[in-house]
Amino acid sequence: MQKIRVLVANRPRLMRDLVLATISEQPDIEVLGELEDDSKIIEAVEETQPDFVIIALDRPNERPAICDNLLGHHPRVKVLALAAGQDNSVFFWSDIQSTPIESSEQGILNVIRGKTKPRFQHVM
Repeated sequence: MQKIRVLVANRPRLMRDLVLATISEQPDIEVLGELEDDSKIIEAVEETQPDFVIIALDRPNERPAICDNLLGHHPRVKVLALAAGQDNSVFFWSDIQSTPIESSEQGILNVIRGKTKPRFQHVM
């Protein structure tokens, strides 16, 4: 079985640690690395070719600026944006389509494993 390759680039540190604790022990998921600096995301994606990138969602209902660049240059990569301290998470994929997801360990794992049914939502 081929593992799902994930790059974790969200902040703050506590959020990144929680995400890593959720996914690192899963037998079907390979964590390719973690980034503290958002400016290194594009370079890391080009280098590691992940299936998913997990980033911070700083403003609910507003697509993170990195999504346009990331998905424009790497359309096969999927982006999971998680909001620290809020019950708000969004899954982005090719052509900047998105769907809100359950902000929980199971919600994160369902998205990564492809078990979330897309409900299209336009996020600015």
